[in-house]
Amino acid sequence: TDRKKLHTAPVGQVFRLRPFHVLVATGGGYAGYRKYEDYKLEQLEKRGIEVPVKLASEWEVALYKSVPTRLLSRAWGRLNQVELPTWLRKPVYSLYIWTFGVNMKEAAVEDLHHYRNLSEFFRRKLKPQARPVCCLHSVISPSDGKILNFGQVKNCEVEQVKGVTYSLESFLGPRVSTEKLHFSQAPPGNSFQQQLVTKEGNELYHCVIYLAPGDYHCFHSPTDWRVSHRRHFPGSLMSVNPGVARWIKELFCHNERVVLTGDWKHGFFSLTAVGATNVGSIRIYFDQDLHTNSPCYSKGSYNDFSFISNNNKEGIPMRKGEHLGEFNLGSTIVLIFEAPKDFTFHLKPGQKIRFGEALGSL
Repeated sequence: TDRKKLHTAPVGQVFRLRPFHVLVATGGGYAGYRKYEDYKLEQLEKRGIEVPVKLASEWEVALYKSVPTRLLSRAWGRLNQVELPTWLRKPVYSLYIWTFGVNMKEAAVEDLHHYRNLSEFFRRKLKPQARPVCCLHSVISPSDGKILNFGQVKNCEVEQVKGVTYSLESFLGPRVSTEKLHFSQAPPGNSFQQQLVTKEGNELYHCVIYLAPGDYHCFHSPTDWRVSHRRHFPGSLMSVNPGVARWIKELFCHNERVVLTGDWKHGFFSLTAVGATNVGSIRIYFDQDLHTNSPCYSKGSYNDFSFISNNNKEGIPMRKGEHLGEFNLGSTIVLIFEAPKDFTFHLKPGQKIRFGEALGSL
């Protein structure tokens, strides 16, 4: 009689699983498995063994998308802005430096206690002499990173990595009005690629640069050009690691991205900053109206903003090497531009490159 009564809930209530929890657990587990597969592929590549392309199926992409990467990225962003105690800063940043091989000797401020939170540390500036801008070549690298692919655009398809392509029109979206950009009017019926080429005898070129977490996270203007238009695509925030880019076709078209278009001395020029997991925040310094990774967005939508107005008919002029924007961790930059047929890239696939070094020239 002195025993206490034990109240138990029905088994169905104890083990009730919500669909959201199942998706998160399944998707998260599968994402971890893919990370392990990517690691194995990287090890094979380091040994010089060519890895055959194996694309993800539709259900695998849908499963990966079930992971709430946008929510996790916003949470990560808020965590990064939490001010760390002075005594904790050096251990935390030192661990990050050791993990990703960060060279703090290049930082404008080497003292780790100076950075109040992780966000400030990620967006650290470099010493002016750390990245000299090449003056001999017409196009330079806008950031530190790894060259995933480069070359001519063919058949309206662009390679994100060797053997894996995406649609040029899906990536950039519908063509911007030629009246606003002062481009020549392309004959009707031409392909999307041909409509972007404004001068006879020119070709369309592309270059893909992957920024790893340990890289310098700011990006700069790759040449002298004029930015006329911004197009923001809300979307997924899947990893853009080269292993994932090799696995998911049109990965860059799925992810959130900011497309800057305009023109340079040879015609059409565009720079696209592609978001990724934990990189929901893409900042363009001269565009205060841009807000990325918003909680509310319509799938497949995009919003446009023109920098050309009655008061400013020239857009935003950018000088080669000038600060343009920043990521909050690591991601990808895609350049798509028009140039004469004798334009030559000074690159090798897979090479490491630093901001200010030559990409190509005439």
